[in-house]
Amino acid sequence: MSEFNTTTFQPSLFILTGLRGLVGARMWLGPLLSLMYITTMAGNCTVIYLVRTERSLQEPQYHFLSMLAGADIVLSFSTLFSVLKVFIFDLYEITFDSCLAQLFFIHTSSSVGSGILLAMAFDRFVAISHPLQYTTILTNSRVTKMGLAAFLRGVALMTPLPILLKRLPFCKGQMLSYSYCIHPNVMKLACGQVKINIFYGLVLVIFSFGVDFLFIAISYALIFQAVMGIASREGQMKALNTCLSHIFIVFIYYGPLLAITVMHRISHRSSPIAHAVLGNIYLFMPPMLNPIVYSLKTKQIHSALRKSLKIQIR
Repeated sequence: MSEFNTTTFQPSLFILTGLRGLVGARMWLGPLLSLMYITTMAGNCTVIYLVRTERSLQEPQYHFLSMLAGADIVLSFSTLFSVLKVFIFDLYEITFDSCLAQLFFIHTSSSVGSGILLAMAFDRFVAISHPLQYTTILTNSRVTKMGLAAFLRGVALMTPLPILLKRLPFCKGQMLSYSYCIHPNVMKLACGQVKINIFYGLVLVIFSFGVDFLFIAISYALIFQAVMGIASREGQMKALNTCLSHIFIVFIYYGPLLAITVMHRISHRSSPIAHAVLGNIYLFMPPMLNPIVYSLKTKQIHSALRKSLKIQIR
């Protein structure tokens, strides 16, 4: 009987939250997040600029890196206004349609980024296992098609999310757990037939991020096998060194994603602060660290950046 007595409604807005339970968090998180956004935008725009303008970076791995930078910019920009509204202007409301649009762009850019990371793993596999055929296998046309495939897959997989949420009635309040909208969080406020949303969300995790991570792991297993076949120790270390930046980015990308996915499945046993912290790490850290890691660890990008700065100074 309680199911029939529950009052349902179609919300006109949701209420965003910051880090609940941390007194005064807005005072220091606002400036910190603003700095992180500036660093993210500046770093990723610089990567795209360098790859487009420097001849030494006209290689498949750097084209993939510029695609990843583009996905990171979209991801960061999609959360920019709602996050800064909460932590700087103390404004917590977001309209229902804006929330649906935001979660679409968040999930789509995340899926695109995951697909690009897989393409980058394949790039490293070809470079190490088949160095003589590298340029003939990864032509500009194939690199473009791989990037386009990652984009189209992300759009196709994530388009149903706002549609599935739009059809649902809501009866569990309007308070979200984060300063932005994502599908699992909005879905928990809905009632009615949410099994389709739960099932489709699981399908997305498995066939987007799960499949990507599996093939990345397979790529690195094959890479390590090829590295072991290199005769000299110096050659082995040189080959592995070309993969370090990508390996680091894969871990900081999939680690928080896995943690936040598990926490949404066991939300009754996890604290709201842990949810919020992991959610912020998942969205803010990879886009900010990607250009920094590659600039520090990749000699060609480091050299191109120094060259560009010298030209600007002159």
